Amino acid sequence: MTLPNILPLDSHNACLCQSCLLTKINHFLSEQYRSQPLERLISLAAPYQATPAIAGLDFSIVQGKYMFHRWAHLKRGYCCGNGCQECPWRTDNLNDPPLYL
Repeated sequence: MTLPNILPLDSHNACLCQSCLLTKINHFLSEQYRSQPLERLISLAAPYQATPAIAGLDFSIVQGKYMFHRWAHLKRGYCCGNGCQECPWRTDNLNDPPLYL
């Protein structure tokens, strides 16, 4: 119940464990990052701004440091200006696949 409700579940092979749902959500978001304008992505994430960060969706821990994913940046709704690696406002990485897939 903590994961965002942003995609329809398949009636075939619809495992509902958190790991499988995270994989499906990240795959869906990866496609959205490539095909949707930034305004649409922000609108998709806006209802989840007040939700707690979820490991594997909002962030990963890489070499002992938190790396926030595009979804976390979109939930915040603006660029912090720190040059984050997965910042959706950076035009040089818009077509790159997210690092956590």
